[in-house]
Amino acid sequence: MKQLILVIAIVLMYSCHAQSNGIKVSKETPKVEFKLLKEAELYSGTLHRLDSFPSKYIKPRPVDVWLPKDYSTTKNYAVLYMHDGQNLFDSTTTWNKQEWKVDDWASKLMSEGKTRDFIVVGVHNIPQIRWLDLFPQKAFDYINKKTQDSLLDVAKKNNFKADFNGDNYLKFIVEELKPIIDETYATLSDKNNTFVAGSSMGGLMSMYAMSEYPDIFSAAACVSTHWVGAMPMPNNPYPEAIFQYMEANLPSADTHRIYFDYGNKTLDAFYPKFAPRVDEILKQKGYTAKNSKNVFFEGTDHSENSWNKRLDQPLTFLLGIN
Repeated sequence: MKQLILVIAIVLMYSCHAQSNGIKVSKETPKVEFKLLKEAELYSGTLHRLDSFPSKYIKPRPVDVWLPKDYSTTKNYAVLYMHDGQNLFDSTTTWNKQEWKVDDWASKLMSEGKTRDFIVVGVHNIPQIRWLDLFPQKAFDYINKKTQDSLLDVAKKNNFKADFNGDNYLKFIVEELKPIIDETYATLSDKNNTFVAGSSMGGLMSMYAMSEYPDIFSAAACVSTHWVGAMPMPNNPYPEAIFQYMEANLPSADTHRIYFDYGNKTLDAFYPKFAPRVDEILKQKGYTAKNSKNVFFEGTDHSENSWNKRLDQPLTFLLGIN
């Protein structure tokens, strides 16, 4: 029980991304208009932002769209949806002065002909509710009822409303955001040109997005996937629940692809022991080296500065030209 209390007490603070960004939720519905961020410091391309995307499913938050420098409405682009959008492009505005360098890698890979042409849509997180938005909600159903009740009871006693919102977060992306992106930009809107990626809890959510919406997303990249589900603790019920969800719901290996990776420093130190279980599930579901990866990066930690050194690998996995 002490461990459960620790989880609830820390979960609001949890995440390498969970720093206050001053987001205020507006009760009014803002106009859906992406505006060029002239001040954004980018390697290449342009960044466009809607400061408060209206939604009936989740709290409004900024959404960024990155376009390559040669973006043209006479072409059509694949679309990569990413979580934790405020950490992707410009380190001068992030809480830890780190970034994924998405624009760097995307520009280089496209110019070298290693990937198809694509744009990136980054959904910002709201730190105080990030865990509730990004936890794979239906995985909680695989935890036995007694343990569920204990988790929820401890949450209540600690004035934490444990309202998982992952399903609504995905509804926001699929039902509200994607139609606007496809209407506003020159996209290829079909499943085979729509991808999702994220790290840590965003890695879990990327797996969940492809599993819940296999007709929308054909592939997912899950970087430093947070298999422990919450804060690491003894007798943790979350990993097995997540794995049971995957066993039941990962989509067909004939039509989908999935990428996982992990390091072994800082928070990533908790992940290597789960790698055999991940490999087992992928094999059980029919995935092979042609359509899946579970890659270990020795000596890497849980940070954007680790992820930005290897981002070419998930990007070429998702969008590579064979």
